[in-house]
Amino acid sequence: MDLFALQGKTALVTGAARGIGKATAQLLEAAGAKVARLDIEPGAGMIVADVADESAVERGLAEAVRSLGSLDILVNNAGIAVRKTALEISTEDWDRVLGVNLRGLFLCSRVAARTMKEAGGGAIINLASIMGFSGGLFPNPAYQASKGAVVNLTRALALELAPHAIRVNAVAPTFVRTDLTAPIFRNPDLLKVVMSHTPLGVLPEVGDIAAAIVFLAGPAARCITGATLPVDSGYLAR
Repeated sequence: MDLFALQGKTALVTGAARGIGKATAQLLEAAGAKVARLDIEPGAGMIVADVADESAVERGLAEAVRSLGSLDILVNNAGIAVRKTALEISTEDWDRVLGVNLRGLFLCSRVAARTMKEAGGGAIINLASIMGFSGGLFPNPAYQASKGAVVNLTRALALELAPHAIRVNAVAPTFVRTDLTAPIFRNPDLLKVVMSHTPLGVLPEVGDIAAAIVFLAGPAARCITGATLPVDSGYLAR
């Protein structure tokens, strides 16, 4: 079981105030890691930063490194969605979604990778989505575009950073009950559509996504990089 232990490791989780980010931070700690949490919302023990703001990212990650003493693991979880069609979404909303989901992930990865390179290695885990491989069930073009970009950025960073012993992977969840998906889970008709595309007949919880992230962060995944692991109850197998 040492393959799944993270004793002595340090981690930063973005978007850690709730949902998948909160569950991931808790599970990383349970595996033995020392964890810093970053979110745009203030909270106890939270580093407050907007990941789409370059100077805020630099300040936030510097604070995390000071607090932790090092940085072995980065989990790029922060993300937003604006569920409007391509004909309805404003350019401001489009830019806001891409700003958080793609620009923010890139900025955090770049700053973290510089620290990891100097330290001799590390692991970066990105939150992609089944919508990074699929046109989706409901109109959500900005989110879908951003997550498709995350999948390929994960590959690009994995190749660039491999010589520095930095692994870069992603997890692609299906519909999970979080603040982002609350409107779908509240609507029986929409949820029925989701379940009709879920071969296992059960949707993952936030803890299932956190488990995949912790696996990719640890020694059991030491030879895995550039991969995106679906946690989707069979959605992408259809």
